[in-house]
Amino acid sequence: QVQLVESGGGLVQPGGSLRLSCAASGSIFSINALEWYRQAPGKEREWVATISDNGSTHYADSVKGRFAISRDNTKNTGYLQMNSLKPADTAVYFCNADVTDTGRSRRDYWGQGTQVTVSS
Repeated sequence: QVQLVESGGGLVQPGGSLRLSCAASGSIFSINALEWYRQAPGKEREWVATISDNGSTHYADSVKGRFAISRDNTKNTGYLQMNSLKPADTAVYFCNADVTDTGRSRRDYWGQGTQVTVSS
């Protein structure tokens, strides 16, 4: 079994920064793609960013140039650096990881989410 735990959320003023972390633990052989999603109140969950196993990154247009996704494979941890935050970025942020476990089974896992609130 694999668990994902997000951390780093909180309350920040517009223009501020936060760094989210997504720590994976359990029977991990490898983490393939790692992604961040967010869900604002009353809205559907939306994709934010992806980092593949080779380090290539992709971003939603709404965060391009402000957010940066990264990973540390030695720690099985992913990160989302969020700069120039706007009230529209307020949401619960979730990480999703495509994991191959030690039994060589492969599936997606979700974390429980971390709240990000951008407000003055």
